[in-house]
Amino acid sequence: MTLRLILGDQLNPQHSWFRQPDPAVRYVMMELRQETDYVRHHIQKITGFFLAMRAFAAELQAQGHQVHYITLDDPANTQSLTGNLDALMQQWAARRFEYLLPDEYRLDQQLRQYAQALPVPSAAADTEHFLTERDTLARLFAGKKTYLMETFYRAMRKRHRILMETDTEPLTGRWNYDAENRSRYDGAVPVPEPPPYVRDVQALVRMIQAMGVQSFGNVEETRFIWPVTRQEALDLLEFFVQQCLPWFGRYQDAMVQQHWSLFHARLSFVLNIKLLHPMEVIGRAVAAWEAEPERISIAQVEGFVRQIAGWREYMRGVYWAQMPGYASQNYFGHSRPLPAWYWTGETKMNCLRHAIGQSLDYAYAHHIQRLMVTGNFALLAGIDPAEVDAWYLGVYIDAIEWVEITNTRGMSQYADGGLVGSKPYVSTAAYIDKMSDYCGSCAYSRKLRHGPGACPFNSLYWHFYHRHAELLARNPRIGFAYKTLQAMSEAERSATLAQAEAYLARLDEL
Repeated sequence: MTLRLILGDQLNPQHSWFRQPDPAVRYVMMELRQETDYVRHHIQKITGFFLAMRAFAAELQAQGHQVHYITLDDPANTQSLTGNLDALMQQWAARRFEYLLPDEYRLDQQLRQYAQALPVPSAAADTEHFLTERDTLARLFAGKKTYLMETFYRAMRKRHRILMETDTEPLTGRWNYDAENRSRYDGAVPVPEPPPYVRDVQALVRMIQAMGVQSFGNVEETRFIWPVTRQEALDLLEFFVQQCLPWFGRYQDAMVQQHWSLFHARLSFVLNIKLLHPMEVIGRAVAAWEAEPERISIAQVEGFVRQIAGWREYMRGVYWAQMPGYASQNYFGHSRPLPAWYWTGETKMNCLRHAIGQSLDYAYAHHIQRLMVTGNFALLAGIDPAEVDAWYLGVYIDAIEWVEITNTRGMSQYADGGLVGSKPYVSTAAYIDKMSDYCGSCAYSRKLRHGPGACPFNSLYWHFYHRHAELLARNPRIGFAYKTLQAMSEAERSATLAQAEAYLARLDEL
């Protein structure tokens, strides 16, 4: 018989492996301390993965496939991927080993080495999920010092004929509508309530805790909100297309305290564990626009397509082009520890209290909350990118290293020195106030750079540029910041920098 391994983020029901049952094939799925413990994860993330894996195994069995599922508390579980594989290969006298190519470098290396050491034949198959090959981006930018996302995005649109008029020209003659998609949410459009998936997870959570798994965050044990089956994923996709897509692009950067997901799709988790294929998601959104262009403008659907066909595939391409060295990039040499309130949300800064509190409650925050609130502060404060990595990888239900680390080290923390982002994504309180309702009820004043109650973002912003002038002053995209800094009076500049130093000395108290 052949032993085939399925990892927890490889739940692709449309994969060619599953076209018909084969009595000579036995599938293996495992819940492992190896995977729960490599960082401290949000309890909803662990729960969500286990629920989805168990549902997928049950579906395969219902279709007639032979599936051996190892739960976390199984006495025979070695808690090691290769340890369990060794035991099963021997127990079943397996004559062949097959696995799907992992999306994480560490697992790719582990399984490659394991397969090479086996005394029986082995093979790795593609997951049949992504729109690109691992090396697509590296080939596109061969010899280049930076990876321009817009270039990649246009190549993807052409390759897959998405929103194209001809082979080379986009519909309407425009490639993106980013300028139209930066509106603050004003409450004029009612926000639809995302459908909950009422599911009692008390027993599973208790088992995870009893096994000694260290986690953080909150979970409603009788109302787990995330979809974990393909049908639920399809239902959520339809909800997004019907209820959210007409406003998605316009408000995709907006942040409000009352609505934790606004018009966002919340599909990243089911996409990243492969219950949905990116082209079916894109196809459904485009079809909805084609059917009702008067209700769904092209700016809305293009903004969504850019997230899926552009940014998501781009991040994966950067990952495989740059790993394993990317995981140690630290362009600014930042080394401060992550403030303790990143794990509790207990800070007087309202924007961070809300974004972190939401992350702890739902294991989710949208891209601007991640980039321009939690990531912005971490970069301004000079936090060690390794600690920022560990937090992002643990706190979000959709965080798998191939998509997390490239967003964190690249886009958010500029730790790669500009390979991904053309400038550091930092701001004062002005941007946060422009895109949210956070600042009005904050203990700090968004208008003050220094003095009692001055918003930490303001002084830290200027301190960041001051201390990194040697690395950044020649960047043409941020010259204005240095002109402004130089134009300040000596007294104003000194007071602002002193305020930042005082805040940096007591980050845990902010």
